[in-house]
Amino acid sequence: MNHFEKVFQCFPIEVQRQIGGLASEIQEEINEIRVYRGKPVQLYAGKNQYLLKGYITGGQIHSLLNNLMKFSYYAYEDDIAKGFITIDGGHRVGLCGKAVVEDGKVTLIRDISSLNIRYSREIIGCSDKIMPYVFNEQGNLCNLLIVSPPGCGKTTLLRDLARNISLQGIKVGICDERSEIAGMSGGISAYTFGNAVDVLDGCPKASAMQMMVRAMSPQLLITDEIGTKADADAIRNCSGSGVKVICSMHGSCMEDLKKTGVWEIVEGNSFDYIIFLTDQPVIGTVKEICHG
Repeated sequence: MNHFEKVFQCFPIEVQRQIGGLASEIQEEINEIRVYRGKPVQLYAGKNQYLLKGYITGGQIHSLLNNLMKFSYYAYEDDIAKGFITIDGGHRVGLCGKAVVEDGKVTLIRDISSLNIRYSREIIGCSDKIMPYVFNEQGNLCNLLIVSPPGCGKTTLLRDLARNISLQGIKVGICDERSEIAGMSGGISAYTFGNAVDVLDGCPKASAMQMMVRAMSPQLLITDEIGTKADADAIRNCSGSGVKVICSMHGSCMEDLKKTGVWEIVEGNSFDYIIFLTDQPVIGTVKEICHG
């Protein structure tokens, strides 16, 4: 049983029955399940949307969330305040409801009104098209920045790059702040990597990069969704230590990057290549590759 089948089993029996009744090719393409109080469950498979019959109650949303968290609310409390949790397999569950704010900071989201379960998918070989940009003509590793809007395959690509590069005998460190790249559970990844991949799970990425450089002697660090000045400083420190970085961030064009806290290192040519992804015609399509 794969991890997403376990997610299906967290739903009410009638929803499980309807999902199980879909054609196998539809089930295999599901990338999002959106759950709204008082509305039908919505499935997104590829570019198609499917509405299930019936309506979801507030009690069913509460039970679903408890099942997804394995009734370990306190283990997820900090993430809930950020508007999402990451469950076994690296699947992210976005949450909406009533935010409780104390001293200007969200401390809790209660009265959950909707969930968005995003399937974390492993696609072996999806990074093959990027591998020519990982090493330069001298065979040395390059720094890469992967950019796209949400849902265009950044994390899936990073995951397969970690696998592909580690199989070349490179020591790879994954700084997995949101537990999405490696999908760690009980110290074991849900995905396929080479023999020399170290994962620091759940640690803020700027701190994780510093810890990895000090403790694990990586040749390459991989991390997801950079955007702050602290992230930029950490990447700059990695470069000063001779450690290469492959990372991702949200955006659709170079102008978007100028609005972030990492523009200084982008403008300063810290990255050898900047790779833009799109979901047209399919998720994970390389739209453009620019020199840093």
